[in-house]
Amino acid sequence: MAHHLHTKKAMRQTVKRNRRNRTTKSKMKTAIKQFMAADTAEGKASAMKEAQRMIDRAAKKNVIHDNAAAHRKSQLARAYNSFVTSHT
Repeated sequence: MAHHLHTKKAMRQTVKRNRRNRTTKSKMKTAIKQFMAADTAEGKASAMKEAQRMIDRAAKKNVIHDNAAAHRKSQLARAYNSFVTSHT
């Protein structure tokens, strides 16, 4: 257990940040799962837009790395394009 006041404060800040980051990451993952679960092209398009928004928000808040965000968005685009081409 910490004995110094500044260490106790740092621990409180860590808990707060951890909770905030977990919330942001959870929203991002939920949006991605909703994209994967969509079964129509229009549904996938709107879900992809929302998922990309959440990914960008997580990257902006430094919850995930910028390159990780780009990678995830690229994966979404590839999944969307393959879905559209296979269902036309």
